[in-house]
Amino acid sequence: MAIKLDILQIQDFLPHRYPFLLIDRVIECEPGVRLLGLKNVTYNEPFFQGHFPQKPIMPGVLILEALAQATGLLASETAPDVLGKGMIYYLVGIDKAKFKRPVVPGDQLMLEARFVKTRQNIWAFDCRAEVDGEFVASANIRCAAAVEES
Repeated sequence: MAIKLDILQIQDFLPHRYPFLLIDRVIECEPGVRLLGLKNVTYNEPFFQGHFPQKPIMPGVLILEALAQATGLLASETAPDVLGKGMIYYLVGIDKAKFKRPVVPGDQLMLEARFVKTRQNIWAFDCRAEVDGEFVASANIRCAAAVEES
């Protein structure tokens, strides 16, 4: 059975908040396999003020961050006992990042994270972003969980 998450459930795991929470909803999640989330891209995003004022484009690094956040949600649904309270999930690597088309205000960015493996507390994922079924970006993303220090 696929799991769906709303913004309040997403905030239960991800420590990010506006303007850096980049997932609005999880459409489906199959723990240990795949997560599909979405980000509604609006002109009100603060990064559009400077990137670029005459032709607003979502920065590629933020598309990668949104994909990394999707991996965090997939990992938390896959191993809640390992990635539960008191843990923080860090981005530790991005490989093979590719970008095909710009993301602009009005787009609905679909974020897919597929679990590849975990080894020595390093989680690996294949990630892909699309808008209207068209390829936008992809990357292999690695993250790790650590005890949150106060």
